[in-house]
Amino acid sequence: MTLTLDGTPRDAASIQDSTRTSLLRWETLGLLLILAGSASLNLLGLNRIGYANSYYAAAVRSMLQSWHNFFYISFDPGGFVSVDKPPLGYWIQTASAKLLGLHGWSILLPQALAGVGSVFIVYLLVRRTFGPVAGLIAAAGMALTPVAVADNRNNTVDSLLVFTLLLAAWAVLHATKKGRLRWLLAGMALVGAGFNIKMLEAYLVVPALVALYLLGAPLPWRTRIWHLALGGIVLLAVSLSWAVAVDLTPATQRPYVGSSQHNSELELALGYNGLQRLIGMGRPGGQRASRAATGTESQAAAQDPAFGPPNGGGPGFVEGGPGALRLFDEQLGGQASWLLPSALLGLVALASAGWSRGKRSMRELFGFHAGPRHQQLVLWGMWLLTAGAFFSVAGFFHPYYLVTIAPPVAALAGAGIVEMWRAGRRSGWLGWLLPAALLATAAVQVAMLRAYPAWAGRLTPFVLGPAVLGAAFAVAGALRRAVPARAIMTAVALGVAGLLLTPAVWSGITLAQGGGGGMPSGGPSGFPGFGGRPNGAGGMARTAPPPGLPALATSLDDTGSAPAGVFRPPPGGLGPDAAMPSQSKLIAYLQAHRGSDRFLLAVPSSMSASAIIIQTGEPVMAMGGFSGGDPILTTADVKRDVAGGTVRFFLLSGRPGSAPEPDDLPRPSFATAAEGTDEFGLPPGFPAGGPFEGNREAEQWVTANCSTVAPSDWQAPVSASGSRGFGFGGAQQLYDCAASS
Repeated sequence: MTLTLDGTPRDAASIQDSTRTSLLRWETLGLLLILAGSASLNLLGLNRIGYANSYYAAAVRSMLQSWHNFFYISFDPGGFVSVDKPPLGYWIQTASAKLLGLHGWSILLPQALAGVGSVFIVYLLVRRTFGPVAGLIAAAGMALTPVAVADNRNNTVDSLLVFTLLLAAWAVLHATKKGRLRWLLAGMALVGAGFNIKMLEAYLVVPALVALYLLGAPLPWRTRIWHLALGGIVLLAVSLSWAVAVDLTPATQRPYVGSSQHNSELELALGYNGLQRLIGMGRPGGQRASRAATGTESQAAAQDPAFGPPNGGGPGFVEGGPGALRLFDEQLGGQASWLLPSALLGLVALASAGWSRGKRSMRELFGFHAGPRHQQLVLWGMWLLTAGAFFSVAGFFHPYYLVTIAPPVAALAGAGIVEMWRAGRRSGWLGWLLPAALLATAAVQVAMLRAYPAWAGRLTPFVLGPAVLGAAFAVAGALRRAVPARAIMTAVALGVAGLLLTPAVWSGITLAQGGGGGMPSGGPSGFPGFGGRPNGAGGMARTAPPPGLPALATSLDDTGSAPAGVFRPPPGGLGPDAAMPSQSKLIAYLQAHRGSDRFLLAVPSSMSASAIIIQTGEPVMAMGGFSGGDPILTTADVKRDVAGGTVRFFLLSGRPGSAPEPDDLPRPSFATAAEGTDEFGLPPGFPAGGPFEGNREAEQWVTANCSTVAPSDWQAPVSASGSRGFGFGGAQQLYDCAASS
């Protein structure tokens, strides 16, 4: 029995209850602060971003107009071509826009909420096995992953994918704990739902879930195997249900499958969104006909000899060859790798703790199933190794895909730090892992910060100092048991806080910059998605703005101010409230002369059509799909469409009144640019929208047989700066095919 300050007795049970209540209060407060911080990073200023990626925003506007467009995720209101992804994520965005009204923020809201939900699920999963401290560290790591914040503030659907995969992990963990088939099937169905959000990217988690149930379920091996076989059937059935339904629909009754070469969703899933992501667009086995998705090889080679599609394929895609340290390089390191060294050493600690080194009989081996700690090890370890290996060797992906490794990195860092702390209180080599993790992670962060010299000067002392202090106390505790545990704990906590500082700053910068535009990225950026990346001069490469593009939103430089040389696109890209005069004049002319034609306009690619669709809700025909490379139309198709009153006006590249020469390079339908860039003012290798394959011949027929429209009728006057603004003009020519019908 113990006496309180006022002399009244207090028993041990009362003290224990009081301690538990106090810890619960601190845990609850910590969780609420982390969730509030995550919500702030994801939601603040969301209404000022606009439509972010206008390609997918245009699809949402089109999907709102009919159930047909909704089911087939038509890019345009006319149901001509679909977007290059499966439907579930955009169904959710469309439902949000239907409920709240069509705004940029209503489209972005589902991703922002999914990001907060992912933080909470990571906390729950880690806390269940490793305790509240591990759960809180993991939740903080997830909330402060810069690429996750960027994705959560964008209408790319990777945040929804991660949330769905975490729900699947929760279900399979529950199935593994109890040996319940129905929960395993639920988890596999959720992965199938993830497939219908981002196709094969969802399968990066499948090896982890299979290994988890196979090694952890308290069932005979034979039962585990047939349970997994049944789960595989459910996985494939849910995954392929929509794709098979689309492919079985006659092609004349649905949109063309965007970014496929044979009008097939299964081809899209296994090719462009599958194998090509691994082997790259230009490697053997890649479909060279779809090279338009990353810009033509001929264009890139002519303007930049160092360009190589197999190593990334142009701005917005990861450049450089595969390598073991790729996740720490300038392109990817700042996105999701700040805590990766702690996660890897945490993996070692979790793998080494608790294993019995004694001999086992064959009966014991066949009846073996991993306990809760090693179940988490299998889940997060396999997830990290599978996804990490893919991103280390893949030849064709955007940096924002790295959000899929954020959960295992955060979970292993949180669980690993706590496990290493516990090991440090015991004798043995495991006690040295915690100081090693603190120092190694700090060293890697300092090395990555060298690409941002001014930031490195400010952040390095606050990263390295606490890490050294925490490591020193951890070493002292391992060598001398007399060191107070509270002092060691405080020093280690400061070290962990220091490791979270840089990702917190990067996430704050992501919030301050608004959104990631079409290609979200976390941290300091130059012209997001268009090649801006760190350089030795400090901050990001000073990428010049496209001609005529107003600096409506600028990136933060190393001083926290908005430098004159760093630009970002207008918030949200082009939306109803951001139309430029040249675009408005074009639309007014088309609406006045369109007559009864079904489509307002035909353009080479979706990039030329997005803004008009968002602004007007009118059908605009993207003749070659997203980037102009889809073989949708033949010359006969164009003749039929013109004669049948489907489309009258075409906005194409090329010299007025003449067909493009065979060697002419495709150009996106945007304003004229300066020397050394394309017509959008973007560097070589940016996705080009122009005549490719069958569409080239179709466009040649238009330029040869249709009359040109005087530029003064549809183009805005040239501004004082000599630019027509961010609209349609420059080398573009409007053709009227009324006389050819």
